[in-house]
Parts: sequence; C-alpha cells; structure tokens
Amino acid sequence: MRHFPSIAAALLLTSPALAQETTGEAMAEGGNALVGLIITLIIGAMIGWIASIIMKGGSSGLGMNIILGIGGALLAGFIFPLLGISFGAGLIPTIIAGVIGAIILILIVRLLRGAT
Repeated sequence: MRHFPSIAAALLLTSPALAQETTGEAMAEGGNALVGLIITLIIGAMIGWIASIIMKGGSSGLGMNIILGIGGALLAGFIFPLLGISFGAGLIPTIIAGVIGAIILILIVRLLRGAT
C-alpha cells in the first residue's frame, strides 16, 4: 500500500467547513476576477467565431477567435462612441458591437495581408 504525502493526507482529513471557509476567502480575494476573466474569454471566443463565420473565413482556431473577439469589442468600445453610435446597454448589444468590431479587424488584417 502506498503512503500519501503528508500534505495530501492533511487535505483529505480537513473538515468541509474549513474547505468552505478557504474557498470563500479565495473568492473574496480574487475569485470574482477569475470568473470575470473566464467569462470574457468565452464571450470573446464566441464573438470572434461569429465574425469569422460572417466573413466566410472559417474559424481561425480558439486562440485567434478570442483575440478577434476581445480586440473587436475593444475597437467597438473605442470607435463607436467617437462616432456617436450606441447599441444600448446589455449583453446582446455588447455582443453585436463586438462582432462588428471583430469584422472590422478581420477586414484590416485582410487588407494588410493583401498589401504585402
């Protein structure tokens, strides 16, 4: 029979109350930021995927979709207010603006690739 390292044994023997307390402290200290980051990555991937489908380029992979989605949302958040364009508040208008921004990024990348 193998022996567990002392840390693993201590973790297995701790009470559920201690685990809940530790989890609560972790969430208060930075768990919300982690959840926000994960949601941003998921929505960014979705925005990039939708934009790549609209532009008939096919999916460029998860990483590129995340970059396109987040970059498109940042671009839309910067350019549209300067132009006086507002899609309203909420998740759906934000996704629509992000998709439009990602489409603009795809067009810029295609123009730059065609110029070289």
